Amino acid sequence: MTLPIVPLLYLAVGGAYLVVLPALLYLYLQRRWYTARSVERLLMYFFVFLLFPGLLLLSPLLNFRPQPRQMS
Repeated sequence: MTLPIVPLLYLAVGGAYLVVLPALLYLYLQRRWYTARSVERLLMYFFVFLLFPGLLLLSPLLNFRPQPRQMS
């Protein structure tokens, strides 16, 4: 019996493109959005463009509203 390697490979690459990489990008953007320099921001925009279908797929599930400021 031969393993169907091609469908498994498609599933792995598709899952990484649509779920794993956009989730990692969301976390990175949440941490670095307000402190990024210009070149880093350009790379952020590039990855948002590259991973847009996955970001669109995850957007209803994730909510990254800004946290309220603490007055001291």
